[in-house]
Amino acid sequence: MKTIYNSIREEVIKHPKVKNSVLGNVTEWKRSHYIILSEIIKDELSEAEELKGGKRFEIGNTISHVTLQRFFENDYQDKTHNDLRFLKTLDKICIFLGFKDLNAYILSIKDKKPENEEPTVEEFLTQMVYNYCSTVFEFYKKFPDHKTELFKDLVFDGSPFLERATQFSKELCDREFQLVTKNNRSNFEVFDIHVVTDEPDKKILESQEFWNLLFKVGETGEEHFVNQLNTQIYFIRKIDNVWKIWDNYNPDAGRLNNKK
Repeated sequence: MKTIYNSIREEVIKHPKVKNSVLGNVTEWKRSHYIILSEIIKDELSEAEELKGGKRFEIGNTISHVTLQRFFENDYQDKTHNDLRFLKTLDKICIFLGFKDLNAYILSIKDKKPENEEPTVEEFLTQMVYNYCSTVFEFYKKFPDHKTELFKDLVFDGSPFLERATQFSKELCDREFQLVTKNNRSNFEVFDIHVVTDEPDKKILESQEFWNLLFKVGETGEEHFVNQLNTQIYFIRKIDNVWKIWDNYNPDAGRLNNKK
């Protein structure tokens, strides 16, 4: 994630509103400069389309100069941030840079890779985790329809992971759970994915994930919330020269199933 932090910092410095301000003529920013940067970002976020709906109330549209100074001056190389406030700050900075959120910025960096340059296995598998989480969100959006075929290209048939996930989700669909997405009531963030185990036919990836979901149940309208930030472990295998997810450790798996 360090390269992402550095990349974001570099993009902020190159932003036209920053470059054409007094900040563009200063090589070393002090407290007063971060106050100016905070005002520049606030002005831009006040007009951002991404913050004209419910997301503005969810993450806000300002970043304090203290937070900005900490972000620019701290070295995050050996730190794992699972503080939701920090994620919201990164979201707002990325919106300032013209992206939907932090995930969109991360994907844009990957897309800048030259077309004729093949992704490494690590990059391919990291993208697989992002794709899986996006697919899970789309899967939830179709509830109470149980569309497990959405995972066909990402998870092996007959894998323990698919078997567990199918069982958990089928129970929720039978209880007529429906995901609420209006005004961005449900959303997710995936960040800090890295390889833990690297073997020729097996990789283990660890990710930090934040899931903020609101489900309503059938005609009763009973609400069930998921608001969790956790570490997930993905076990990915290569079978018949194809990489897919074989298993997953999610400490909160089945949480909704226990709410009767």
